[in-house]
Amino acid sequence: RFIVRPDVRQSRMADFLDWVLSMLSKSSSQTMEGTVIVNGMLQALAQLFKHGKREDCLPYAATVLECLDNCKLSESNQMVLRKLGMKLVQRLGLTFVKPKVAKWRYQRGCRSLAANLQAQGAAVQTQKREVAAAEADDDEEYDIPGEIENVVEQLLVGLKDKDTIVRWSAAKGIGRITGRLPKELADDVIGSLLDCFSFNQTSCSDISFQETDNAWHGGCLALAELGRRGLLLPSRISDVVPVMLKALTYDEKRGACSVGSNVRDAACYVCWAFARAYEPAELIPFISHISSALVIAAVFDRDVNCRRAASAAFQENVGRQGTFPHGIDILTAADYFAVGNRVNCYLTISVYIAGFSEYTQPMIDHLVNMKINHWDSVIRELATKALHNITPQAPEYMANVVLPRLLPLSVGSDLHTRHGAILACAEITHALCKLAQENNRSVTYYFSEESLEGLKQIHQELCSRQLYRGLGGELMRPAVCTLIEKLSLSKMPFRGDPIIGGWQWLINDSLRHLTLVSSAARQHIKESAVSALAALCNEFYINERGEADPALQDELVTQYVSELQNSEEMIRCGFSRALGALPRFLLKGRLQQVLEGLKKVTVISPENVSFAESRRDALIAIAKVCQTVGVKGDGSQQEYVCRENVDQIYATLLTGVTDYTTDSRGDVGGWVREAAMTSLMEVTLLLVQNEAELIHANICKQIMCWLAQQSAEKIDKFRAHAGSVFLTLLHFDHPPVPHIPHRQELERIFPRWEKETLNWNAASEAFPRITQLLGLPAYQYHVLLGLSVSVGGLTETTLRYSAQSLFDYMKKIQSDPSALEGFCETLLKVFEDNLRNDRVSVPLLTMLDQMLANGCFDIFTEQENHPFPVKLFTLCKEEIKRSKDIRKLRSSIGVFCGLIQFQGDMREKVFFQLFLLLCHPFPVIRKTTASQVYETLLTYGDVVAPAMVEQAMAILSDTNWEAELPVVRERRNCLCDLLKVPRPQLVAK
Repeated sequence: RFIVRPDVRQSRMADFLDWVLSMLSKSSSQTMEGTVIVNGMLQALAQLFKHGKREDCLPYAATVLECLDNCKLSESNQMVLRKLGMKLVQRLGLTFVKPKVAKWRYQRGCRSLAANLQAQGAAVQTQKREVAAAEADDDEEYDIPGEIENVVEQLLVGLKDKDTIVRWSAAKGIGRITGRLPKELADDVIGSLLDCFSFNQTSCSDISFQETDNAWHGGCLALAELGRRGLLLPSRISDVVPVMLKALTYDEKRGACSVGSNVRDAACYVCWAFARAYEPAELIPFISHISSALVIAAVFDRDVNCRRAASAAFQENVGRQGTFPHGIDILTAADYFAVGNRVNCYLTISVYIAGFSEYTQPMIDHLVNMKINHWDSVIRELATKALHNITPQAPEYMANVVLPRLLPLSVGSDLHTRHGAILACAEITHALCKLAQENNRSVTYYFSEESLEGLKQIHQELCSRQLYRGLGGELMRPAVCTLIEKLSLSKMPFRGDPIIGGWQWLINDSLRHLTLVSSAARQHIKESAVSALAALCNEFYINERGEADPALQDELVTQYVSELQNSEEMIRCGFSRALGALPRFLLKGRLQQVLEGLKKVTVISPENVSFAESRRDALIAIAKVCQTVGVKGDGSQQEYVCRENVDQIYATLLTGVTDYTTDSRGDVGGWVREAAMTSLMEVTLLLVQNEAELIHANICKQIMCWLAQQSAEKIDKFRAHAGSVFLTLLHFDHPPVPHIPHRQELERIFPRWEKETLNWNAASEAFPRITQLLGLPAYQYHVLLGLSVSVGGLTETTLRYSAQSLFDYMKKIQSDPSALEGFCETLLKVFEDNLRNDRVSVPLLTMLDQMLANGCFDIFTEQENHPFPVKLFTLCKEEIKRSKDIRKLRSSIGVFCGLIQFQGDMREKVFFQLFLLLCHPFPVIRKTTASQVYETLLTYGDVVAPAMVEQAMAILSDTNWEAELPVVRERRNCLCDLLKVPRPQLVAK
C-alpha cells in the first residue's frame, strides 16, 4: 500500500520493482535462504498487483511475467512458492485485461428458494439471459494482449499441481480471468479445461484415466468456479455433465488403496455450484443422471466427507432447482447427520431410496460395477449386503440381469472382483429365495438352470484352479463358506448332489488349515466356516424323519472330536467351534463323546499351557452344545443335559474361571475366564428356564462367588464382564435363579434399576459397591482375593479407588470385634492358600503394607502376642524364603516394618528378619530395608528405648548400604548389639 501511494509511486515504484526482480533472478529456491527471499519477493509483488491501479501496474506487468517465467516456480518443491507464483500469475493476467464484467455471461434471474419450492412439479418458466455474441462490448472492441495466453496456460498447468492449495488458487484465477475475456476466447479456455478430464472407456466398468487425480480435482474446482460466476454457458452443459458424473465416482487404485476422494468431493461442489447458477429448465435434460449420481455418492461413497458433500449438493439442488424426483423425501432420510454412519447408509438408507423406481436400477448398477470390486473388503461386504436388502425392489432385474453378470466374475482372474462377486451371488440368491418363499413360490422360481449350475460350479472352479491357496485363499475361503451358508439357508435343491461333499471338504479344510493363514484372517475364516457348517448340516444332512444318517454322523463327530487333540492350537479352536455349531440331530446319541472331547481341550497341561484360545473356544462350544440339545432331568446323558452330566458340565466351566495363564501376549487366561463366565451364565439360565432343580446350592454359590471375585479384579474389561454376568443372574426373573447366597443383601447393594447404568469399567463406581460384599460371609474370601490383586496392583486409578473402598470398609468394622476377627482370618487364609503364587502373593504383600500403614489393625497393638500378627509374620517369612523377586522382597520389607508396632516376643523376630535383609545379596534390598527401618523407628519411636533410637538411626542413615557385604555386615551387627537382637550367623553351604 505504501508503494502504490501516488507520491511514492512516481518516484519509487520502478526502483522497487527493479530491486524485487533482480532479487528474484539472483535467488535460488533450492536453498533455505533463497526460498525465504523468493517467498518475500513474491508476496510483495502479489500485494502490489492487488492494491495498485491497473494503469500504474500495466507498464511493468510484461516484465514481471517474463521474470516469473524465468524463475520456473512450477518446478520448485516448495508448495508455498508455487502457490504464490499462481496467485501472482492470475493478478498479472487481471492487469493485462480490462476490468469489465463480460456481457455474454449467463445470469439466473429469480433466486428465491420459496418460489422454487412452490413451483415444484409445475412447468418452470425460464428466460435465457444470454446476450448475442455479436453485441458490442461497451460499444468498442479491444485487443487481448498476447501474454494472456501464457497466463491461462500457466493456470491450466497449476490445476494439475500436486498440492490442493495451488490447484484451488489456479481454479480461482481461471474463473476471474475468464470473466474478462470475450466469449470466443472464454470458450477456448473451457475447451482446454475439459482436457483435464480425458479418459479412455474400454468397457462398461473399465476406465483408464489418462490424467491424474490432481488434474481431475483441479478441473472440478475450476468448473465450479466458472459455473458459480455464470461463465459456463448452457450450451456447454452437455459437455460438462458427463465429466461431472464420472468425477462423482472417480476412484483410481494405487497399490493397496485408492485415490480420488478429493475429486469426488470437488465434483459435489460442481453440482452444488450448478444448482445455484442455472435455471431449472437448463438442467432438466440431465436431472435424472445428476440426481441418481448424487444419491449414489451420498449413500455409497467410502468417505464420510464425500457422502456429506453429496448430501449437501443434493439438498441445494432440491431447494434451488425443485426438479429432483422425490427430493424432499430422500433429503429427509439422507441428511448431513444420517449419512455420517456408513453401515446405516448401505443397509438402511439405501433400501428406502431404492424404493423409488427412478433410483433403483442406477443404485444396483453402481454397486455391481463399482463397489463389489472395491479395494476395501469392508466396502465389498457392505455392498453385497446392500444388494441383498435391495433385491425385493427389483427381483426380476436381479435374477435376469445382475446374477448372470456376476457368475462369470465369481470365477474371474481379479481377486477383489472374484471375492465381491461370490458374496454378491450368495446374498442375492438368499434374498430371491426368501422372496419366493414369502410369495408361496418354489425357491427356484427366479433362477434359470444356467444360474443354478453356475452357483454350483463356483466351488469346483476355484478348487480346480487352486485358488484356495496362498493369500488369495484368505479371501476365497470365507467368501465360499458364506456362499455355502446362504445356499443352504435358501433350501436349494442340491440334496444328494456331489457338490455337498465338496462343500463339506472346504469347511473341514478351512478349519484344518487355520494355522497357515494370517492371524488377522483366522477369526473371520473360522466364523464363516462354522456358520456354513451349521447351515449345511441343517439343510442337507437331515432326513424326512428328522434324523441323521448314522454312518455320516459317526464319521463327522468322530473326526471332529479326534481333531480336538491336535498339536496345533488353531485346529483345536476351529473344531471346538464346529462341534458347538452342530445341530441336535447330529449330537443325538453322541453328546457324552462331544462333551468329553471338549473337556479335554480345557485341561491345562505342560505342553499346551499357552493354548488359551483353544480353551476359550471349547468353553464357548460347551455352552452352545448345551443350548442345542436342551434340558431333560431324567433323560439320557447321550441326548440331553440331565442329572447325570450337569455336575460334570459345571465342573468344566468353573475350571475355566480359574485360568490365569500369562505369556508374551499378557493375561491370555483372561479370554478363557471371560468365555467361562459367559458360558456359566448361558447354561445356568438354560437350566433355570427348564428344570431349575438341577442347579445345586453348592454350584450356585461357587458361580456367584467366582463372579464376585472377577468383579473385584484389576483388568477393567474382565471386571465389567463379570459384573454384568453377576447382575444378570441376580436380577433374572423368568424364573429367578435359585440358591443365590444373600440375595436380599445383594439386591440392596445392587438395586435392579442400576443394572444398566452401573459402569463396571470405572473403578470409582465398581469398587465402592463390590467391597460391600466383604460383609457377606459367603463372598468374603473370593472378594478379598480379587481385591488383593487390585489394591496391590500397578494401575493408579484401580489402586486408588480399590484401596480407598477397602479402607472405608475397615473403618466401618473397627467397632465390631467379631467382624474384624472374621476378616483377619479370611485374609490369612487367602495368604496361606496362595503362598508362592506370585500372581496373588506379591500384590497381597503390597496390600498388607498399605493396610498396616493405614492403621487397619491398630486395635491388635494393645494386646500382646495377638495371633493375627504372629501368623502374618510366619506367612511373610515363608513367602520370601529363598526368593530373588525384587518386587516381592521390597513389599515384604514394608509388611515387616508394619509388624514392629505389635507387642510381644514377635517384635524381636521381626527385627531379626529385617536385619537379615540388611545384608541381602541385592544392594537395592539392603538400601530399601535401611530406609524403611529408619522411617519405622521415626514413626514408632516407643518400640525401642529412647537412648538407643538415635544411635540406631545414625547407623542406618550414615552407612552406605550398597557397599561390600563384609563392611555392611559389620555395621548391621552393631545394630543387632545395640537393639539386643541376636546376630544372624552365616550358614556354611
